[in-house]
Amino acid sequence: MSDRLTELDVAIGADPGDFSPLLEALVADRVASRIFDHDTTLWGEAARAEAEIRLGWTDPFAAAESLLDEVEALRAELAGRGVDRIVLCGMGGSSLAPEVIARWSGVALTVIDSTHPAVMRRELSADLSRTAVVVSSKSGGTIETRSHRASFDHAFRETGIDPAGRIIVVTDPGSALEADAREAGQRVFLADPNVGGRFSALTAFGLVPTGLAGADVRRLLADASSVVARVAADSVENPALVLAAVLAAGLPDRYLLALSSGNSADWGLGAWVEQLIAESTGKDGTGVLPVALPVAAPELRDRPGNMELVHLYGETADPLYQDFSGSAAVTGTLGAHFMMWEVLTAALGKLMGIDPFDQPDVESAKVAAREALARTGAADSTEDPREDRTDGDAGRPVAGLAGVSLLASSGIGEDPSLESAAGVVAAVQAMVPENGYLAIQAYLDPAGQHAATLERLRGRLAERLRVPVTLGWGPRYLHSVGQLHKGGPALGAFLQVTDGAFPDVAIPGQASGFGDLITAQARGDRDVLAARGRPVLAIRCADPEAALREIVAAV
Repeated sequence: MSDRLTELDVAIGADPGDFSPLLEALVADRVASRIFDHDTTLWGEAARAEAEIRLGWTDPFAAAESLLDEVEALRAELAGRGVDRIVLCGMGGSSLAPEVIARWSGVALTVIDSTHPAVMRRELSADLSRTAVVVSSKSGGTIETRSHRASFDHAFRETGIDPAGRIIVVTDPGSALEADAREAGQRVFLADPNVGGRFSALTAFGLVPTGLAGADVRRLLADASSVVARVAADSVENPALVLAAVLAAGLPDRYLLALSSGNSADWGLGAWVEQLIAESTGKDGTGVLPVALPVAAPELRDRPGNMELVHLYGETADPLYQDFSGSAAVTGTLGAHFMMWEVLTAALGKLMGIDPFDQPDVESAKVAAREALARTGAADSTEDPREDRTDGDAGRPVAGLAGVSLLASSGIGEDPSLESAAGVVAAVQAMVPENGYLAIQAYLDPAGQHAATLERLRGRLAERLRVPVTLGWGPRYLHSVGQLHKGGPALGAFLQVTDGAFPDVAIPGQASGFGDLITAQARGDRDVLAARGRPVLAIRCADPEAALREIVAAV
């Protein structure tokens, strides 16, 4: 692969004999052109109804052009009022693509996709005089986003600022959020209802917050448009079809996809790909699980047998990371990456025989979280916020780890002996299935001091256990890889880490606070995983940083 500027280039280091039959089948079936022709029969009769309302992402350009005129006018209006700080409240597709676009363009965009009280306290106490908040929710009913909006509405009022001029809503036409926002006099941008959330990078969900923040979204769209002809072609040279065939050829054994970004594409693109592919394919007991890894990750030095590897590059290949023997590399502009990975995902669904547009297991965790929230017996929001987050489960103290309690240990045989940090590590090692992976689920402040400690823990566990290890922040991951955790291959083991005590932050108009909400979300997810027979070890830490350091030292 040369160092030339390129819109899109895919290089494959695998044996073509492994994937050529699948690639030729995609070409013979005219899968690429049928995707762009909106052929809803591609994924079978059961998927047809969903496909009929989910293929708008193939041609977002005309709608985007008219949208950007409005976005640019609003940006100028806000700047004229001294408002130059954009905060985005959204989950899943509503936050992941904007986060990548902002990093690619080098603009400041504060993304809130957490319900941890520390996050909310920090953002609500920031300089609201120069802040505008974009609230993005396709359905309009996302509990996290509704809570964020209520909190900023209240905070603006407390500061003497009219929320109508500071809260901007992005949602589908006809959602409850649209009606409520219009009644409140807030600016509303309507998205294309025929585009699913994880395919929405080039729609209002990706463009409004980043355009307001100053990103060059017109260039992004132009880059995406420039590769449409290539990824819509029924050809063995179509890069989306080539990589889809490579990934499908490894299934079911090589179901993990390692994504390593060189310096030329340090945009966080892997996190967006994680959601797109995991939520689209992780169902019916099958799926591809992407794992975004740093270039020094142990899994890249000694690759597990259940893992494919794809290097992500920007417009030039990074000379330091050009060894892709036995793997693949994608070089391209961000717009080209977005379009190619979306086509790849749709084609991969065809090869796997699944509907890539539904997410049947996402709702299960939401239902369980609502039930857990109802069980907390939360105090009325007018009372003092509580410090102790117990979700009705006191847990069992771990004698050798101060302030740590065992909340759950399911699907791993007898109740493990967890009397020390070494006991926790041994229990985690014992619960990973053969050919499996470990997922660390951190219901903590992602900007807290323990973020770096968790990264060290992830790397050390991968090195010791010799299995891929993912790290997800709750509840963010619930809207991404959470679908695959529950609906995909039963090969995951789950280590959940939650906060034991922190000052809560009330949710205006609700009897519960953000602490109750994040605690219920953690409880709901582990309950569903346990019910599905997935091994789960959940611990609550009064001092997460101290506990995590002890566990890291024990690995």
